[in-house]
Amino acid sequence: MQPLTRDVLLLGSGQLLSYASSYYLPALLAAPMASATATPLPWVLAAFSLALVVSALIGPMAGRCIDRHGGRLVLLLSNLLFAAGLLALACAQGPVSLLAAWVLLGLAMGAGLYEAAFSALVGLYGQKARGGITGITLLGGFASTLGWPLTAWMEAHWGWRGACLGWAALHLLVGLPLHAWLSRPKRAARSQPLPHGTHAPLPMSESRAVAAPPEHAWRTTLLLSLVFAIAWFGSTSLGTHLPQVLQLTGLTLTQAIAIASLVGPAQVAGRLIDFGLRRRFPALLSAKLATLAHPVGAALLLLLGAPAALAFTLLHGAGIGVLTIAKGTLPLLYFGAHGYGERQGLLMLPARIGQALAPVVFSLLLQHLGVAALLVTSGLGLLAWLALRALGEPPARLGTPSA
Repeated sequence: MQPLTRDVLLLGSGQLLSYASSYYLPALLAAPMASATATPLPWVLAAFSLALVVSALIGPMAGRCIDRHGGRLVLLLSNLLFAAGLLALACAQGPVSLLAAWVLLGLAMGAGLYEAAFSALVGLYGQKARGGITGITLLGGFASTLGWPLTAWMEAHWGWRGACLGWAALHLLVGLPLHAWLSRPKRAARSQPLPHGTHAPLPMSESRAVAAPPEHAWRTTLLLSLVFAIAWFGSTSLGTHLPQVLQLTGLTLTQAIAIASLVGPAQVAGRLIDFGLRRRFPALLSAKLATLAHPVGAALLLLLGAPAALAFTLLHGAGIGVLTIAKGTLPLLYFGAHGYGERQGLLMLPARIGQALAPVVFSLLLQHLGVAALLVTSGLGLLAWLALRALGEPPARLGTPSA
């Protein structure tokens, strides 16, 4: 097996474990956590939102560590943090200890989710990591598909505390070996961090790519941050409220849940299509099409109602799936591997904060607008498309077609 293929499998499997045991945990365990610890359910959800904010704030620091020391060390540390946070969650007795456990999990998420895995791969392979980023997201895309049933099984047999302990054990018994087997980069091959005190990204000519002019670095950073913030606000909003949105179109609860459950497979399908058409559809073009998927699906749902629920769900899921790849590949195309890890943390900081706010903000929109709340997320999607249009072609892709 080629080293790149092996590392992609290791990192992708690690992402499946990390997302299943953190990001997708509250969907099944928030209610029993609240009941057992005498904590209001909104407090539990707010603690999870705080974890997302913590992960956003820790992201640039984690990325800088990956740039300096390679991803292997940081990802191993993330497994220990996940295990410690899940153990603390299992031992929580009230609101304060619950909040503290989620803060610890937020540190783990900042050091161990997609941005860290992408940065680790770029540190090993530079521009060659672009295809591997897709591979990581393909495996990570099954986190809910496999994680939710396993969480449900553990909760049914061991209780919610036992489920947390089970995931903690998996991080120690599975996650640590996965990341320990990652290739060790030569020091010269590692992605170097941005100079101390430098906040604007420093582009770098690499693999025959023409470096972007330094004066455009901040503009590119702001536009990409806007695109990712919009994408992850929409993803988390619908991830939290999609069954409710579909019910507002006239579907029963059973029908809404059945259709909403197809978001995960749609994300994986979108990534597979993107991978298969990668040579015909450059990364920027794929990202532009992905930002339009949600508005198109929402338009169909608003015009046709329940009969368009499946089309909306599949389009929304596929768009998010492709944009997950874009958040790893577009920064690499525009700036190269130099300082990639820290830059990823900076680019995704607004997106993580948007994720933290999304469940509450979209809930308020639903209360006041009903299904018409999709007009807001659709408008944001069109704004993301305009932002990508304003970027211009990436240095390595001059002359390629655009949407």
